[in-house]
Amino acid sequence: MGVLNEFEKKHAPHKAYYAGNLDLLRSGGRVSVVGSRNPTPNGVRRAMIVSRRLVEKGITIVSGLAEGIDTIAHQTALNYNGKTIAVLGTPLNKPYPKSNQDLFERLANEQLVISQFPSYSPFQPKNFPIRNRTMALISHATIVIEASEKSGTVHQGWEALRLGRQLYLLENLVKERKLSWAEEMMKYGAQLLSQDNFEDLFYSIPSGLVDEECFSDFPA
Repeated sequence: MGVLNEFEKKHAPHKAYYAGNLDLLRSGGRVSVVGSRNPTPNGVRRAMIVSRRLVEKGITIVSGLAEGIDTIAHQTALNYNGKTIAVLGTPLNKPYPKSNQDLFERLANEQLVISQFPSYSPFQPKNFPIRNRTMALISHATIVIEASEKSGTVHQGWEALRLGRQLYLLENLVKERKLSWAEEMMKYGAQLLSQDNFEDLFYSIPSGLVDEECFSDFPA
């Protein structure tokens, strides 16, 4: 994933465990696609469209295997023969949630799953914010599809900014809801992502394969 600076080293896990293809961390662009565990129909649709666009440009999708937007991001990458990395908040031998056991096994066999928590570590809610930081760290950018005021997704947004990573908020999300965290993040460098500027994202991360394709079905 490249050489870390001193600040990044301070916040990187001291040890990590993995199953799958570690080469996904060694080359190419990686973008986290994150959002609510209980997305709206529009959130589902937007997550699918954004994830597909990333896959079409050769970008590896990073997400957290949670229900909702995370699952959609991983599944869309698989559906379109793309690459995806799952970063867990639990040990590899205890993937969470149980409803995603089949997805976990497929990712572990065909893609890449990472955890910084040793096998048989107890389930601890505090590990999920730590996981969010690691997701932000290994990604060149984070895209927030949908999130409430108290969503764990908000934590990853702040971690991305703190680590100097690009943070994108779907313009529709900000326009449709008056979210205090979104307004605050924009003061610190978060950018709105819309149909008009979506292609620009690919110029700023490795392996962005930019062409003249029109993003006519960008989430409205």
